[in-house]
Order: sequence, then structure tokens, then C-alpha cells
Amino acid sequence: MPKSSAQQQHAPLDSAAVLAWYDRHARTLPWRTAPADRARGVRPDPYRVWLSEIMLQQTTVAAVGKFYARFLMLWPTVAALAAAPLEAVLVEWAGLGYYARARNLHACAGAVVERFGGVFPTTSTELLTLPGVGPYTAAAIASIAFDEPIAVVDGNVDRVLARYLALPVPVREEKDLIRARVQAAVPARAGDFAQALMDLGATICTPRVANCLLCPLHDGCTGRRLDPLAYPVKAEKPERPTRYGHAFVLLDADGDVFLRTRAEKGLLAQMTEPPVSAWLNEALPPDFPVDATWRHHGQVVHVFTHFRLELEIWSATIPDPALLTDGWWTDPAELNAEALPTVFRKALAMAGLA
Repeated sequence: MPKSSAQQQHAPLDSAAVLAWYDRHARTLPWRTAPADRARGVRPDPYRVWLSEIMLQQTTVAAVGKFYARFLMLWPTVAALAAAPLEAVLVEWAGLGYYARARNLHACAGAVVERFGGVFPTTSTELLTLPGVGPYTAAAIASIAFDEPIAVVDGNVDRVLARYLALPVPVREEKDLIRARVQAAVPARAGDFAQALMDLGATICTPRVANCLLCPLHDGCTGRRLDPLAYPVKAEKPERPTRYGHAFVLLDADGDVFLRTRAEKGLLAQMTEPPVSAWLNEALPPDFPVDATWRHHGQVVHVFTHFRLELEIWSATIPDPALLTDGWWTDPAELNAEALPTVFRKALAMAGLA
């Protein structure tokens, strides 16, 4: 039986060529120790590496920059972050999305302080014991901060390897093969190699453009000889369902807005919200939380990872703020200090408040 492309022999990744390219073309990123500095003996700060890796999960480099700078200004060390109130961390995280990351970030900082004396463990095995640190993040920190010879495979690296190997199936079906190929090539400069492959995917071997003539893996790339843009083979995406709900923006006579904290578990847990209905699979009429003259402002559409939300926005001024006891009243001018996820900032903006 003939071998598939994934099973055929391919040239090993040329780590020396990749590192030579990286030394000339490495991106300048606020959390990165440049290769020239690494060559002079400057070591990456594992706190900064960890912070950036958590922020970059499901988020773009462009979106992370201002949040990263703000966190470092407020909490320059893991001990400072561990000592911060969770509410303060959630406020600063608002807008980055995937808010479980913020809760895990705070818990992880506490664990590093309590279990490791404020010093990050140096191996991926130990890092995996920390809250919110999965196999990829553990490998990235161990490699970049401590040069552990371990494969670091993110979405950019998946794409580079899918093209290099001309994988005939979606990446998710050959994760072990990709990891093995990268692992076999990891050199002594493991951290720089990991970041070099990420940079290749971000700048040369991008989703819509393959600049093969500029790529240090040009000679050994099977996809380049076929059609690089045919890879990675796309996996079928499940249909994203739509859910429906209502958001109720309540004002008092002074124009303050009523907010509350979401439940400790579930989507957007412990973040701040105006009162909202359940999000259901069918659109139902609103069940208003208090008797008042309600005004309909329109609909906010927000796309989460697994579903699309259509949220109807209502507002009302109530004469007796004491009717509401499960939250607090906030001056609209102070809304930036609240831990409001993007979907609720949209809702308040539609009601004319944010």
C-alpha cells in the first residue's frame, strides 16, 4: 500500500537555518528577549514569558500589547500579582476575552508564591502542576525561559509543518506527527528555535500568503513544490448555534447604572454585568426584573467560541433603587473601572452609557 504524505520520508527541519533566519529577522515583541541579547547572556524573565503566553491564548499579538504593558505596570512581579485582589485583575483583563484565563492567572500566581517561593519552576513537568498551565503553555515557558529541549507547537507552527510535510489531512489528525517532527529538530537554543518557528508562521508562512523564497525551510518543504496554500487541509467546522437573550440596563434618578457580579462558575464567571436573562436556544419575550417603563434600544450580536448571541437591550429608570439588592450602583463615568466583558460594554453602549 503506498504511503500517505504524512507517512513518507521528509527532510528534517533545518534548525540551524531557522535560527540564522531568526537572528536576522526576529520580531520585536515587548515580552521577548531578542536573540542578540540572549547571545550576550540575558535570560528571559519567566514571569513575563508566562504572562504573555496566557494573554496570547485565543488572542492576537496586536490585541495583547496594551494589556501586557498595563499588567506589568500594576504588577511587575508574580508576587505582586498574587497579592492583588481578583476583582482588580478581572477589571484589567476586561476586553481580552476568555475570562477563565484571568482567574487562572491569579490562581497560578498564588501557587507560584505559595508552592515555589515566588520562583517559577524550570521544567515543563513542574509547570504543568500550576493552575491554568496546559501542555502547550508549560512547553512554551520551559523552552523560552529555560531552554528545555521540548517542542513548542502553536497554530503558526502547525501551519508551517502542515505545509512542510504537505499533510493530506487536517492538522488535528496529525498533532503527534507534527510535535515529533519539531521535537526531533530542537537544538540547544531551544527557546530561540521555538520563537523562530512561531515568527515564520506569523510573518512568512501566513494563512493567506506563503513567501517561500524568503523561508529558511524552503529547500526541504514538500508543500512548496506542490501548492503551499493548499495546506493546512481545512477541517469541517461545526455549525455555530445562535442563542437569544435580553439585557436590562437599570438607571436611578441620578443616572447611575445598576450592575452585579455573575455566578462563580460558567461563561464569564465572576465578571460584572447588567441584569440579563438566560441565554436560550429560542427568542422569548423579555421577563423584566422590575415594573417600570422599559425602552427597547435594539440588538447586540456577539460571537463566542461555541455560539452566536443575539441580545436585546432594554433600559428603564426606576424610582426606588432599594428594589435591587444583589448588586451596586455605578456612575456611568466610572464604568471603565468595572470588570465588564465586551458583550456587556456593547449592551451599555447601545443604551447610551458606555
